[in-house]
Amino acid sequence: MNNIIVRGAREHNLKNVTVELPRNKFVVITGVSGSGKSTLAFDTIYAEGQRRYVESLSAYARQFLGLMEKPDVDAIEGLSPAISIDQKTTSHNPRSTVGTVTEIHDYLRLLYARVGTPYCPVCGRKIERQSPSEITDKLLSHFPDARTILLAPIVRGRKGEYRKMIADLKREGFARARVDGTIYDIDEAEKLKLEKFEKHDIDVVVDRLVLKEGDRSRIAESVELGLRRGEGLLRVLFPDSGQEELYSEKFACPEHGSVLEELEPRSFSFNNPYGACGDCAGLGSKLEFSADAVIDEHLSIAEGAIIPWSKKGTGGGVYYWDKLRALSEHLGFDLKSPWRDLPATVQSTILRGLPEPFEVVYRRGGKETMRFMTEYEGVIVNLERRYAETESDYMREKLEELMEMVECPTCGGTRYKPEILAVRVGGVNIAQTSNMSVLEADAFFGRLQDGLVGETDIVGFLETGKGGTAKVAPPRSFDFQLGGFGSAVAAPILKAIRTRLKFLVDVGLDYLSLDRTANTLSGGEAQRIRLATQVGSGLTGVLYVLDEPSIGLHPKDNGRLIQTLKSLRDLGNTLLVVEHDEETMMESDWVVDMGPGAGVHGGDVVAVGTPQDIAAAPDSLTGKYLRGEIRIEVPTTRRRGTGKKLRIRGAREHNLRNVTVEIPLGTMTVVTGPSGSGKSTLIHDILHATLARDLNRAKTSPGKFDGLDGMDNLDKVIEIDQSPIGRTPRSNPATYTGVFTEIRDLFTRTTEARRRGYQAGRFSFNVKGGRCENCKGDGVMKIEMNFLPDIYVPCEVCKGARYNRETLEVKYNHKSIADVLDMTVEAAREFFEAIPNIERKLQLLCDVGLGYMKIGQPSTTLSGGEAQRIKLASELSKRATGKTIYILDEPTTGLHFEDVRRLMGVLERLVEAGNTLLIIEHNLDVIKTADWLIDLGPEGGIRGGEIVTIGTPEEVAAHPTSHTGAYLSRVPGITPTAPRPEAVPVIESKPKSTRAKREKVAG
Repeated sequence: MNNIIVRGAREHNLKNVTVELPRNKFVVITGVSGSGKSTLAFDTIYAEGQRRYVESLSAYARQFLGLMEKPDVDAIEGLSPAISIDQKTTSHNPRSTVGTVTEIHDYLRLLYARVGTPYCPVCGRKIERQSPSEITDKLLSHFPDARTILLAPIVRGRKGEYRKMIADLKREGFARARVDGTIYDIDEAEKLKLEKFEKHDIDVVVDRLVLKEGDRSRIAESVELGLRRGEGLLRVLFPDSGQEELYSEKFACPEHGSVLEELEPRSFSFNNPYGACGDCAGLGSKLEFSADAVIDEHLSIAEGAIIPWSKKGTGGGVYYWDKLRALSEHLGFDLKSPWRDLPATVQSTILRGLPEPFEVVYRRGGKETMRFMTEYEGVIVNLERRYAETESDYMREKLEELMEMVECPTCGGTRYKPEILAVRVGGVNIAQTSNMSVLEADAFFGRLQDGLVGETDIVGFLETGKGGTAKVAPPRSFDFQLGGFGSAVAAPILKAIRTRLKFLVDVGLDYLSLDRTANTLSGGEAQRIRLATQVGSGLTGVLYVLDEPSIGLHPKDNGRLIQTLKSLRDLGNTLLVVEHDEETMMESDWVVDMGPGAGVHGGDVVAVGTPQDIAAAPDSLTGKYLRGEIRIEVPTTRRRGTGKKLRIRGAREHNLRNVTVEIPLGTMTVVTGPSGSGKSTLIHDILHATLARDLNRAKTSPGKFDGLDGMDNLDKVIEIDQSPIGRTPRSNPATYTGVFTEIRDLFTRTTEARRRGYQAGRFSFNVKGGRCENCKGDGVMKIEMNFLPDIYVPCEVCKGARYNRETLEVKYNHKSIADVLDMTVEAAREFFEAIPNIERKLQLLCDVGLGYMKIGQPSTTLSGGEAQRIKLASELSKRATGKTIYILDEPTTGLHFEDVRRLMGVLERLVEAGNTLLIIEHNLDVIKTADWLIDLGPEGGIRGGEIVTIGTPEEVAAHPTSHTGAYLSRVPGITPTAPRPEAVPVIESKPKSTRAKREKVAG
């Protein structure tokens, strides 16, 4: 078949849709938000493709995979196996990184295990193999006359029972063995019942002796036997001191005795105990008590500045107060002085304690009343001890509120043991390699592949990368090239690494570092990583369903993404892409326009055909925007603001290069620039984190910067992002905006409710009394189906209404509370037209384009864009102070041209009330309507982190090197204008030497 034919699709709001989609083509499904795009693509076509595939498996396999419910559709013909690449974050696991998700890290582990050169972590000397004679000489010279036990490692960290192995050792004549740290007679060891699925360490005792020169021959024979049975490894235990030494026939530093066990791929994994830093267990960070969380610097100690020792803390009382009073007598500070006024040495002592006991003398009326010795351990030391000793989960949780994640001091955030960091390929260890951006890594491995890596290249990486060099000595000399054996082994590994790196470059992710944790990626970045992985898989005949892959991409990066999508199509696959981006639509083979409206007003196919057919369709709203019949107009004037400014000084977090920039207050300012240029770092990690901490008293830790001026012109900061408005189905638009409280109060005032004595709680489905107790107010019952998917069926008691019969008997204008929750926002607004408080909040939801949504729709079913617009409507309902700054991150995500037009109207209202709006955005319709632009770049990653230009859209459009300006200059209504003197950016860059070295490597 040449087409995928969908007949009679009725899932959600689809109105018996029948549509034909060409196979092996690049198909875009578009339309206004809520028109049914995702329902058609994901909930119908993908769901059926996935269901058919899983149904073909055995019942045993299905219980592990789960089976999607059959969508409400008559028939789908010509369907291929389907793969969904959506916006969901790749992983919430802090151990998951860009390198592990793309499998690049697995190839790096193999590369370092097979061709890595080990160095001594203490002196940097290249580690050479040790012969049995050298080991014997070292034992006699370093440990003369010491009692020793020579052990040969047989099993190291492997699962099993090992009964036969111990029996074989007995037959070979060995008398003792050490099992999991304890030495047994071989008969006792044979009787041990080891847990089959736990990891064990087993060493056989080769000899017990005293290290004397006269016994050299016996020692040498035992060393040789131990190395032979231990496959090149020998453990030497000194029972008197408990000290243990490890010797290797393969790698050891002759100067310091640093030994590296056999290099294996697992040794280079931070998720394996053989490679992970023992202090942070391979996470690279640790939970530690934070002085900022422990101290309220606005208060004095007497007023409760030390939060955990105050009355509201986790253990205040007279005991700690007496300790502090004694310390104040000893050091001579006033307990009633604000914390911030105390000398730094006093603050440090209060937090960290005194090393020795001190004498305290109390006087009254000039006479000595008491003299005694006491100790003071310090607030943070006290908390660390209590955290380690407590067995109470409640106390542990309370103490963790005072902690924050900090870089592990042992490994410097690299995640690895020192001896692993001392293994290098081309002069670089695995942590430094992982710290490279995709672009840097591609260039580095390319040069390594060609034998062109030189010392200047390596120095650039070592100066700027994490590298772990704080705990590991730098090598005395580098092995820059892989020759002979190393080159032959490395060739296929390097090819596989570079292939995967190229796919990441192609989808616009060249700025990401390989050690970037997956839970910090945006939805668009996570989706494009999965897309790159699929291109590398080389599958054909597959149906790929994608959800707005262009999210988070600057227009300059869009071209590469489109080429990647086309290459996936050219392999012989069908691409079904839910998208609003104009360039993506025009480059596609086929477009399906859903609509005409949202929710109950949508669910139909308005137009279908080539992009040119859609642009010419008279009834298509998308077509009207494509042909320019309707457009978002450029403002005739730009606001100059209140004259006051926020000034960020010396921002240096991540790739920012000592950036100093001003944000005019009372304006709509848009921060833009290529993906990875530093926008989120500047606005979220520095500006928002600082404002939230200082204005909202939030527990945030800003990135590195020098200071923030102008904060006294603001009273609060509000971040409106796309995180869910609730984590459970019990949360919905009505509860989040507060309109449900008004509705419940209205029902309470009805005649029937007053007659029955019902209070507002009676009309809540979250508490006992009014809700249906059979389903606990959920309206549905979950039925587990073992190897079939769980089924949710309407509650047989309340029929899905959520409330009990008595509550539903109370009506307002002939509608029960359940009827109201089932209304769309638009219908509810008309229904409550006579109630100003309710009507106003519902009108705001309509204003942000959510009139199609049911007011009782569970929050778990909302998209990120819908959640963000509900938050916007909620903020609009509050009284404006004129001193609020709103921060939005890509508010146009998931929005059609028409939705963006409506959204801009809502944002204008926030600014007109005197507030400041700061938006991170790539959408040109938003950028062109801004009052002020801050353009970062010039590229992403190490090639970004600078202010390219600032000014009005017209001034940015005239900038010769701005990528944003180049696209703005083509927008109708924008006339490039030379910038005013005040539009010249303020920036102090880092020294050029390091940057030049990095850029030389990155090409």
